[in-house]
Amino acid sequence: MKAIVTLNAGSSSIKFALYELLPHGFRFDAGGKIEEIGTAPRLRARNAAGEVILERDWQQANAISHEHLLEDLFAWAATQLGDREIVAIGHRIVHGGSDFAAPRLIDDALLDALDALIPLAPLHQPHNLAAVRALRALAPHLPQIACFDTGFHHDLAPLTTRLPLPRSLHERGIRRYGFHGLSYEHIAKRLRDIEPTHAGGRVIAAHLGNGASLCAMREGKSIDTTMGFTALDGLMMGTRSGALDPGVVLHLQIQLGMSAQEVETLLYRQSGLLGVSGLSNDMRALHASDAPEAAEAIDLFVRQAARQAAGLIPTLGGLDGFVFTAGIGENDACIRARICESLSWAGIALDADANEANAAVISTGDSKVLVRVIPTDEEAVIAHHVVDLIRSEGGISR
Repeated sequence: MKAIVTLNAGSSSIKFALYELLPHGFRFDAGGKIEEIGTAPRLRARNAAGEVILERDWQQANAISHEHLLEDLFAWAATQLGDREIVAIGHRIVHGGSDFAAPRLIDDALLDALDALIPLAPLHQPHNLAAVRALRALAPHLPQIACFDTGFHHDLAPLTTRLPLPRSLHERGIRRYGFHGLSYEHIAKRLRDIEPTHAGGRVIAAHLGNGASLCAMREGKSIDTTMGFTALDGLMMGTRSGALDPGVVLHLQIQLGMSAQEVETLLYRQSGLLGVSGLSNDMRALHASDAPEAAEAIDLFVRQAARQAAGLIPTLGGLDGFVFTAGIGENDACIRARICESLSWAGIALDADANEANAAVISTGDSKVLVRVIPTDEEAVIAHHVVDLIRSEGGISR
């Protein structure tokens, strides 16, 4: 009996899942998340039936490192799996750059190459790679596989990847990449399974969470997306600014005297919903607040989402389907309704009752655009890639 583990390590959380290998595929066994790392870490895990099977809070929270948490998590995973041997670990790696799209077995050379991409994803890449190194120390002979969030967008048309900068900079890798690819890959697959007609059509998928982006898909492939060179671009997010007039950055540095590091912290960690509201990066907390600043943050989020979605429609040549996913997209009926209302001119007609019920289809029967809510499952995508790799040609493939 064999099993695999998937990990998505961030700055303040670690998502994980355990899968049992089957003769022709894999089966989810358990999964969960360690949250609030650095303040008050807590672990919650559920089994395949959705039952809570583990709850843990750590004492002396500020002294608990990612490495220590991973060590505890790995020990629990081994216990949970019993006599099933862990044969590989799959990781979400946010940035694969120009060179890496398909999942890869991690070795020293790949780690060095991915280290060089840290400046392009400073909020995510360091923690992704720190988890790899921590598990290398814990289980040095266990294969680890990198699955890239940029991979789904790797075949974007050259014009779509280009920024209006000198060609020499493009040749040095300063171009549009796109992110949330594992989530969009899952959405594309689910659409093929449940709605083949629309899967082959013109679809916008909206990954709306603490990180947020949109992806224009035709025939299940990415043809454009709102994130570009970094995961800072595009939509306003929980703490990230999204797209800005580049002159703002120049003004912050030249006129206000902010250092590059201060600007980076401002744009990645102090902006977005948190910055505009001055209250929280959590949409639920903003909905619960009576503060006008909270309402303004929500209004701006909706406006930007609708505006940037509208900007993708000409690239698609029309719109057949719209998919909401991720934390806000899957659970926030109010945000979905307001975005759909702003896009009613594009043929979207919302069924209010279905939307409030978080139904799978939330458009009316006569809507020209089919609107769906599809839960994302990046862990399942990682597991699929890991299984493919470890079974290719009877073993691990590079």
